[in-house]
Amino acid sequence: MTLPFRDINVQVASDSYNFTSPSSPNAAALSIDRPTGDIRLSDASLLAGKRVSRVSSIAGILGIVRLRLDKYIIVITKTLPVGRLKGHMVYKVVSTEFLPLRERQVRDPDEDKFLALLRNFIKTGPMYFSYSVDLTNSFQRQAHQDPSSPLWARADDRFFWNRFVQSDLIDFRTKGGRGQPAPQPSIDPYILPVVFGMLELHNTTFKGTPMTVGLITRRSRHRGGTRYFSRGLDEEGHASNYNETEQVVILNDRGGGLGGFAGSGDMQSGKLGGAASGESKEMQILSYVQTRGSVPVYWAEVNNLKYTPKIQIRGIDSAYPAAKAHFDEQIRIYGDNFLVNLVNQKGREMRVKQAYEQMVEMLVSSPKEQTQADQLTSEKFHTIEPAARQKSQLDRLHYIYFDFHAETKGLQMHRAQLLIDKMHDSLLAQQYFRAVDMPASHIDGRLEVRNLQTSVVRTNCMDCLDRTNVVQSMLARWTLDRMFIDLGIMARGSRFADEDPAFELMYRNMWADNADVVSRSYSGTGAMKTDLTRTGKRTTAGALQDANVAVTRYCKNNFFDGPRQDGFDLFLGAYQPAAGNIGSSLVFADRRPVLIQSIPYVAAVSLFFVLVGLLTHRLPESSVWPLRLFTFFWTFVAAWCLVFIVNNGMLFVNWPKLNPRPWATEGYYETIGKVRKDKILGPLVARHERGLSTARYINAEEGKKRIE
Repeated sequence: MTLPFRDINVQVASDSYNFTSPSSPNAAALSIDRPTGDIRLSDASLLAGKRVSRVSSIAGILGIVRLRLDKYIIVITKTLPVGRLKGHMVYKVVSTEFLPLRERQVRDPDEDKFLALLRNFIKTGPMYFSYSVDLTNSFQRQAHQDPSSPLWARADDRFFWNRFVQSDLIDFRTKGGRGQPAPQPSIDPYILPVVFGMLELHNTTFKGTPMTVGLITRRSRHRGGTRYFSRGLDEEGHASNYNETEQVVILNDRGGGLGGFAGSGDMQSGKLGGAASGESKEMQILSYVQTRGSVPVYWAEVNNLKYTPKIQIRGIDSAYPAAKAHFDEQIRIYGDNFLVNLVNQKGREMRVKQAYEQMVEMLVSSPKEQTQADQLTSEKFHTIEPAARQKSQLDRLHYIYFDFHAETKGLQMHRAQLLIDKMHDSLLAQQYFRAVDMPASHIDGRLEVRNLQTSVVRTNCMDCLDRTNVVQSMLARWTLDRMFIDLGIMARGSRFADEDPAFELMYRNMWADNADVVSRSYSGTGAMKTDLTRTGKRTTAGALQDANVAVTRYCKNNFFDGPRQDGFDLFLGAYQPAAGNIGSSLVFADRRPVLIQSIPYVAAVSLFFVLVGLLTHRLPESSVWPLRLFTFFWTFVAAWCLVFIVNNGMLFVNWPKLNPRPWATEGYYETIGKVRKDKILGPLVARHERGLSTARYINAEEGKKRIE
């Protein structure tokens, strides 16, 4: 079993970067030539006399990225231990360093911008890894894998977050390189898979029974992006904001805490040394998996500075192949899919709900619909089930609509329990994963499976954040009650919330932390409704906090998410600068007419002068009119500017620069065309924006291919 090196030294020389593992002196050294980027393996002992300018210790290689002018090796320089999972240490990436291949760097504004985007993206992105346990796969999938294969080869491609930036190393592993044409398995320990999302582990007790409780949320690397710039499906069937969340309970875990490591010769096991207290007992592992993802059709929300953006939905028929590919994969991996839809049945969200239901009706054969109403709403539940006899794999889809907002209106969040009651029989049949790791079985890492989870609940709302978080935590809570009853540590009919208040508090905060992390990576803010998750009830203070989150989201999504989306596209490979074919300093240029660019600044200056006029004290002998005219004039200018900005919001949203969204490009030209028809402003607006050459259209076409 080949595991990544826990300790790596990097030697910086004028002609190469050389990576070695001090604890594995017999292992091959990895050399990356400068400035070509050629990769090769060599005998580590031959590097002893090599002249180097710097030697440093790193935690691992995150990957290699090629920008416009140079390649950069991204190394992990600082990590934070998070805890132990099955005795294996898990780390969070804290800081990284970019090692340029050119010894003398060429200064370029676009190159500097690319680097700034990547650094900020990595700094703010929650990334986790382990040297000895696969974090990309659920325990159920791990139980069916060959533990002898390298850790990176076992990784789930969806959640192998740094898969693109590891491409050079993986290509060298599978194909070899210059002078070493055959596959190179000796590079396996240098390839480190990383997951993006949330990982929290607690060594705790429940009614005196020690256990490890964990929550792992893995975000898919496909169709990654921010709230308004990544919605629906792409042509391959990848859903935006797709996350898998696994709730884990481990009894008799070998080594909790953050203690030392086994004294193995190469320090590769990462497990605790010596006989732990639970070593003589079988380790029991229980896990429950849920998923979330954007509504699986072609749709978008178009930012225009309005609080509620305009919704665009493309033809349902055109999205059928993508939706089929999406659910074919979901059924292959998880079995039956229970599709819980929480969007509103009225208002602007109604079209999204209807599109989802039309798609499900197209996917399943002989769909049977059923609607249930109550005194609060005419459509409390809406279910779509396939025919009794399955005719295709897609007949394993079960659609359940729940009118979350209508049922929980007025802080009545406890009524969300109605959804759990509705799904009771399906949840019983779904079960959860359970396995044991016998005292001797940790040698090869194999688990003895006792029970399998046979289906999955896929939950969504508009953003797959706030309402989704509440429902997922309730489903996980229901399942944990069942786990504790099956383990015999809780009586049938009991709830762990009533049995152990300290455990209940820990559990609530863990799920609230998960809600905040998932929300922050997609929307830029923490989640709404976390007061319900943390305290068990909806509060006025929580409602006020939600209002603050809503305002912050509005500002970030309209004025700051463009660069964040560019960071996603760069790191995940949706945009590759070296293949962009864009002229120097064109990518990040502001191509709007100068007059349009100046309006926000004119508005700011006008507001400043209004304040000056209001706060200036008039001399007793002076006339009142000059000051009033001054204030009225600048008030009028400020008001005109603000009205213009609101009415032409498409021109002032901070759009992604690397992969222009097709709807953004269309909206921009439509809005600028409207401005040019204005009798006053039209003649002042240039007919040709600065830098708007063929490159603009090349970039737009690339964006269309990647996004839609």
